Parts: sequence; structure tokens; C-alpha cells
Amino acid sequence: MNNLILSFNVVSPLFLVMSLGYYLKHIKLLDLKTLNSMNTICFKVFLPLLLFYNVYKSDIKSSFNLNLILFSVISVIILFLFLLIVIPKIEKDNSKCGVMIQGIFRSNFVIFGMPVATELFGDEKIGITALLIAIVVPLFNLLSVIALELFRGEDKNIDYKKIIKGVITNPLIIASAIGLIFVLLGIKLPTFLEKSVNDISKIATPFSLILLGGSFSFGNVQSYFKKTIFIVSNKLIFVPLIFIPIAVAFGFREIELLSILLVFAAPTAVSSFQMAKQMGGDSILAEQSIVFSCLFCIPTVFLWILILKQFALI
Repeated sequence: MNNLILSFNVVSPLFLVMSLGYYLKHIKLLDLKTLNSMNTICFKVFLPLLLFYNVYKSDIKSSFNLNLILFSVISVIILFLFLLIVIPKIEKDNSKCGVMIQGIFRSNFVIFGMPVATELFGDEKIGITALLIAIVVPLFNLLSVIALELFRGEDKNIDYKKIIKGVITNPLIIASAIGLIFVLLGIKLPTFLEKSVNDISKIATPFSLILLGGSFSFGNVQSYFKKTIFIVSNKLIFVPLIFIPIAVAFGFREIELLSILLVFAAPTAVSSFQMAKQMGGDSILAEQSIVFSCLFCIPTVFLWILILKQFALI
């Protein structure tokens, strides 16, 4: 019961904030033009600052776990490559392919990972999860840019120069790289600047959720139902069902195993909506993947945690 309450308390605030965005649109305080402008601001300013700050504040030396990092990175890349081959065979619409790929492999690790890890293991042990976030989240962003660039528009010819340019100039990739440079070189921001970045970065998550809620339309649920179910069921059930037993077989336990669980079983990343919208993906499919993966992750994460606890693995 405690695990169910934990999962509910972590995920339900996401829905409340998204509901606020939907309500603001309903009472005409948000319109399509405003939402598009705000999405651009969020994608180019607030989300990059959030990602930079999370990487900047990570403690690499005390939390470094090479086996965990290698396992997570290699597993995410293998999953991505598999989806890159399989999804285009299932879905012929380019604008949906990239969204489906990132919807399945890309998790809401920043928003969902830290609260769950903190609740289960306390502040003193979550450095491992924080460091994994600093490594995996930039990887998520990099692979998402590649997927969305590969399937941008209706042109089936792959423009590798455009893909490389899209990766290099992506604000989330740039922010991650700068954060890692600061950490590796030991560069410290002045106190006033660090506090300013911290304060601004806190806007990113609620702002993203409000915009997501404001963009949501229940009229599209039926037309996207099968694709949404496909993404959500793979994201929350089948992908973890593959990688969690492998992680257990490799000897990962406690906070390490929980961190791997959160890489694969957390709901689809909220920022994937802004990225899809800005890069020519099907933003409606992206928003529904986020909303419904957040909804159904309450019982699925509860069950995953319950099973792992039952077997004394976490």
C-alpha cells in the first residue's frame, strides 16, 4: 500500500498541473498562437536551463558507478536501434515514427526518477540516481533528436548533414554538453548566477505540463487510440519486462536496480512533447503518449516496485 501511495503521490501532481493548462485553454486564457510561442520559449530556454542545472549539480566523483552507467547507456542504445528498425515497418507516417520511437525509449527520468529514489532510499543514497540522470538524459535527448530528424516531414531521403546540424544545434544537447564541461572542469558559477539559473530552471517542469495540458484535445483520443496504447504498453510493461530481468542477472540490486527500473519504466518524458512540436513530429500523438503513460504508470510502477521488493531486490 505504501508503494501505491508513493507512486500516486509522485505522478498525480503531474495530472493536476496538466489539468490547469487544459482549464486555462477552456476559459480562453490560452489560445493556439500563445501556446505555440510559449512552447518555443520552453524548448529553447527553460528546459535547457533545467537540464544544464541537473547536470551541473551532479556529484560525479562520489556517485560514479561505471557498471551501472555502461549497462544503462548500452541498453538504451540497443533499444533505440531496435525501435529504429521495427517502428518504420509498423508505421509509414514519418511524423508519427519519430514520436513513437522516443515515446517508447525516452523516460521522464528527471521529474519521476529523483522523487521515487528519494522516497525509497533517502537523500544520502540518491547520488547514484542523480549521476545516472546526468548521463542518460542527455543520451535520451541526443537519440530523440536523431529519431525526429530522421523522420522529419514526408521526405524519405535521409539528409545526414541536416541530422548532424539538428543534433549540434539542439538546445537540450547544447545545455547537456555545457553542464558536463562545467562538471568535468570543476567550473563553478558565481552564487548569484547559480541561484538565478536554479530559480529559472524550476519553471521548466510546471510550465511544460501546463502547455501540455493546454494543447491536449479529447477529440483526438479515439483516432490515436491504437498507437497510444502501443506506445504506452511497450513503455511501461514490455520494455521493462525485458531489461529488468537482465539487470537482475547482471547483479544490480537496491538503488542501482531502482535507477535502472526508472530509466525504462517511468512514463514518457514531458519534454518530448515540446521536442516533437518543434521538430515536425506528430505533437498530438506525443501529448497523448505522455498523458496516458503518466496515468497508467501509477499501477505499473507500483507493481514493479512491489515485485522487486517481494524478491528482496530493492
